Amino acid sequence: MKKTLLLLSALVAGTFVVKAQDTVKTTSDAPLVIYGSVDTYFKKDFANKPNIQTSFGSDNNSVSIGMIDLGLKKKVGKASFVGEMSFGPRGQEQSIPDASLGGLPTGTSSYHIQNLYVSYDVTDKFNLTAGYMATFVGYEVISPTGNFNYSTSYLFSAGPFQNAGFKATYAFSDKVSLMAGIFNDNWNTYKANSATPEVSTFGSQLFLAPVKGWTAYINFASGKYSGTILDLTTAYQITDAFKLGLNAARKTGMGAYNYFGYALYPQIAVSKAVTFGLREEYFKAKATNGGADIGISPGNSVVASTLTCSIKSGPLTFIPEFRLDHTKTGDVFLKSDGTASKSAGQFLLAAVYAF
Repeated sequence: MKKTLLLLSALVAGTFVVKAQDTVKTTSDAPLVIYGSVDTYFKKDFANKPNIQTSFGSDNNSVSIGMIDLGLKKKVGKASFVGEMSFGPRGQEQSIPDASLGGLPTGTSSYHIQNLYVSYDVTDKFNLTAGYMATFVGYEVISPTGNFNYSTSYLFSAGPFQNAGFKATYAFSDKVSLMAGIFNDNWNTYKANSATPEVSTFGSQLFLAPVKGWTAYINFASGKYSGTILDLTTAYQITDAFKLGLNAARKTGMGAYNYFGYALYPQIAVSKAVTFGLREEYFKAKATNGGADIGISPGNSVVASTLTCSIKSGPLTFIPEFRLDHTKTGDVFLKSDGTASKSAGQFLLAAVYAF
């Protein structure tokens, strides 16, 4: 009898050990997730001029490529990492053409690091992240899969794309969280300025979810080299078919463009595959400190209306888009004969495949 009990005990213990080993193996061998997108487009400016100088999609009257975006991520226990790179003009054009700032001169490379960071969940509510990250500021993002419109807003082009630094996020509940961090002294670079290297920018983000379907992000970033930006990003899925988004921002101080602007994003789904959306944007340039040129001179303002249709077929999305920009003065855009114009228009057709 004792031998039988001992044998049964050994079998139970052995089974427990095997299951424990399987659990450990399953946890440590959590799958490596691969994700990304590929995009291509055709754009026709109605005056055959390079009029609208927002980010990406700059080729005119040409079937052109955006980029292949390739990301890797994995989480084991409380630790995780994300690494994401892009290959193609859309990725290259977001780099600052200054090697001293960690960027590459325009035309020297067709790849760009989008994200490269590690994270650790101290608790279920408290997370620490360090590395090179897509910015927390703004409504639109670099990847075309993260935007409804294919062309980008002036707010997106004038603001930061990426920030390198360290941040901590605490979730008080599923409706409220707060992020605070310190970041390198310049936007869109993976290292500090070699002339005056400093981790001198402070950033924070307050997340709110007041009711089901409504999210809001209040973003703040300030540094003596990059300036100060206050940004509100919010979206409300009012019904199953109707969504309304808003982005408003003000930038002052050093760094790139100083500006004020806002954009509304109403969208309505007419079927599971087809959605129409309008981006109505007002943007006023206050001053420029040598940042990216988006074609709007200091003191001038522009109203940009973009009508976009999203047509989905599985992972593939077709995006036909009409855009009309109008300014108060006539020194921004060009007519087909080369004379100044207050307005510019374009048609764009893009295809984006997400995986």
